[in-house]
Amino acid sequence: MDDALSRYDRDDIVCDDFARAAAMFALMGSPVRVQLLWRLAEREHDVTSLADALGVSVATASHHLGRLRLSGLVSHRADGRRQVYSLDDPHLVHLVSDGVDHFADLRRRGRRA
Repeated sequence: MDDALSRYDRDDIVCDDFARAAAMFALMGSPVRVQLLWRLAEREHDVTSLADALGVSVATASHHLGRLRLSGLVSHRADGRRQVYSLDDPHLVHLVSDGVDHFADLRRRGRRA
């Protein structure tokens, strides 16, 4: 396992860790946000390319990206007049990728969760 993804001793986990994890899962309760995170796990994107890839308006993509940014799940940088978003937390990349892959695999095998 990657050093960046090493597990912590279960005794080191505190109540706030559970509360913050629950808040993160609640924030990811939107299919649009999961799609944004999934795309950003691949590479950085600007708002327009994300909106086009998801088939949503730029305003919708911007709204959801703003929520993800304020929560600290994604980061952004200015590139001229564009805002470029990225997802650089290896834990979150694995969480999103594994979650999407899990349900795609179940669908391919004709199973439902």
